[in-house]
Amino acid sequence: MSNALLSGDSAPDAARRTRQLRLGLIVAVLLLAAFGVGSRLFDRRHLAEQTQAAAIPIVTTLRPAPAPGGESLLLPGTAQAYAEAAIYARTSGYVKSWKTDLGARVRKGALLAEIDTPDVDQQFHQAQADVATARASYEIARTTDLRWRELLVSESVSKQDAEQKAADAASRQAALQSAEANLARLRELQGFKRILAPFDGVVTQRATDVGALVSAGQNAGAPLFRVADVSRLRIYAAVPEAYAAQILTGTGATINFDGRPGKYKATVTSTAGALDPATRSLQIELQMDNVRGALLAGAYARVHFDLGAQSQLPRIPVTALLFRGDGLWVATVGEDHHVALHKIIPGRDFGTEIEIQDGVGPGDVVVADPPDSLMDGALVRIAPGKTP
Repeated sequence: MSNALLSGDSAPDAARRTRQLRLGLIVAVLLLAAFGVGSRLFDRRHLAEQTQAAAIPIVTTLRPAPAPGGESLLLPGTAQAYAEAAIYARTSGYVKSWKTDLGARVRKGALLAEIDTPDVDQQFHQAQADVATARASYEIARTTDLRWRELLVSESVSKQDAEQKAADAASRQAALQSAEANLARLRELQGFKRILAPFDGVVTQRATDVGALVSAGQNAGAPLFRVADVSRLRIYAAVPEAYAAQILTGTGATINFDGRPGKYKATVTSTAGALDPATRSLQIELQMDNVRGALLAGAYARVHFDLGAQSQLPRIPVTALLFRGDGLWVATVGEDHHVALHKIIPGRDFGTEIEIQDGVGPGDVVVADPPDSLMDGALVRIAPGKTP
């Protein structure tokens, strides 16, 4: 009987435990399903937030500011001799001899070469004979004119005949003057047989030799010699229009040469006084001493000017500019991290920086490197460490 009671009591307990087990399993499954769904919803929301955050561009910012201290201007230039002359033959003939070679230092009036001019010499002798003939003819005509004047007083000859004799004397005198002028011209040409240095300098070119045929005139060929005065150099440079008003006569500059290390002083001696319409630049001339001849004419020079701060206009990097069809724009960021586009009026361009005449000021927060697709009102994030 006791065994029966025990078996009767265990059946309901087993059923109850079975139901409890099933219920626990169902709850576990439901909890697991709920956790999976919640995890997916959380991941989806997190991904959406990350995607939305990633869509906001990250930018770096800066504040426009004027250049600190003074400004400097570096210009390319060309060094030229203070005076340079190409020496051509002024008379035709053959080179008899040359006295100076390339690199020789000469004084003003020094003999460079001699030219043998047989044709000019022959013409000179003929002109001497022509002058003698014309002088003899003039003397006879003058004497005849004087006699006929005396005869006219006593009316021994007609007035017309006397006037003819006077006209003949005047004509003979004009012929004599013409012959004398031709003789003087040939005498000058004979003087050009000696080629002389026009000033103190250095022979930088010799393009002739003994026996070479030379012709008078600049268009007859290459110059026989080229002489340059390199005791003083002229430096020519072109100043951009933005700096033209600051470079005046007397302004000092520092010159650097690639072939001669060191710094050399020069002074602006003259300016063109007008801008070149093709380049919008001002041509200037500087001069510097070169008594020792250490610097070479024709060398490339770098002209450096130290200028004071001439403008307080704010500057920004050129990377901050947005190029639109209607001009240049700059993007600024407000306190709400929204972008505002401003059209600007540019000033001087320094290559990596540009002045702003109007559009933004020192208090604005400018996007340093905006993407071309940046639009007005767009939301941006400022890069860490770049918060204005």
